[in-house]
Amino acid sequence: MNNSIYPWQQTAWQQLQQQRDRLPHAILLHGAQGIGKTVFAEHLAQALLCDAPGADGHACGQCGSCGWFAQYSHPDYRRVRPEILEPEGGEAGSETESEDGKKSAKTAKAPSKEIKIGQIRALADFMNISTHRRGKRVIVLYPAEALNEMAANALLKTLEEPAPDTVFLLVTSNLERLLPTILSRCRKFALSMPSTEQALAWLQQQGVSDAAVWLAEEGGAPLAACAEAQAGNRDEIDTLLALLAKPSADALLKVADRLQKVSATRLVTWLQRWLFDLLSVKLAGKVRYYPAQHDALAALAKRIEPDALLRLQKAAGQRRAIAEHPLSAKLFIEDMLLDYLTLFP
Repeated sequence: MNNSIYPWQQTAWQQLQQQRDRLPHAILLHGAQGIGKTVFAEHLAQALLCDAPGADGHACGQCGSCGWFAQYSHPDYRRVRPEILEPEGGEAGSETESEDGKKSAKTAKAPSKEIKIGQIRALADFMNISTHRRGKRVIVLYPAEALNEMAANALLKTLEEPAPDTVFLLVTSNLERLLPTILSRCRKFALSMPSTEQALAWLQQQGVSDAAVWLAEEGGAPLAACAEAQAGNRDEIDTLLALLAKPSADALLKVADRLQKVSATRLVTWLQRWLFDLLSVKLAGKVRYYPAQHDALAALAKRIEPDALLRLQKAAGQRRAIAEHPLSAKLFIEDMLLDYLTLFP
């Protein structure tokens, strides 16, 4: 467990501490992906449960409550998240509750990416017992956009009639994907993107080479930049960018062959960012994700019509929805790149 928040979150922490004596029963932490919202939420949860928080509101890290929290065994704390985010996809052999409420042994199927109604119903027993030492109970739920429809409706009922001394901390990167009724029952608290200077300083402390390049490609999100740098896909990214910068039917098959072992979702994401930059440089002369490719993007932008580019952006979004399970990785990539080449007849 990370025992501290990130440097760029200090101002947000101070703002929240000013409201500590009048915290609502539900806080919705929102902001861009890859900036550390979940770490912030868990740090706040620990502080709310701590027996002796400091004057700055941070947990002491020494009391019995902090010890339990560090081991994820605090009796007044629950973390609700999709099964896929649990270690090794969850605990094998445990019982799960299906959407119809029936319990069954967990099978070896792929871990769920959704927060299900059984997970929300399981909170009822937790909230119906007295809190330890008569303090607060805290529930951290993330990502809130992973709630399926039934789970979202069940959570709504809980938020409408909150249990005493209970604080919900919801985390999301996509406010628009949450039910308006859930939004209306939470106090929204925005966590902002760090400055470029803050993000670069942190990345350099993590030993990330070419930090500025990775940071730009991840839209300024330092945690996402660090994860991508550690994934070791630099050669693959550069291979794709080289083709996108100089579209060539002759090179397409070789590129598709080289990239077929890369996650299709990643490839679509890289293409979507390139298309965003193409439209941005055409309309405003600015590049967000690939500043080193500014000249190539500007030259290409002169050759394309905005309508065609918007069509391709829509098609890329549709590909993103099926990218996790392509029937054939190589054919998926070839089709995606061929579609891109149609921009340049």
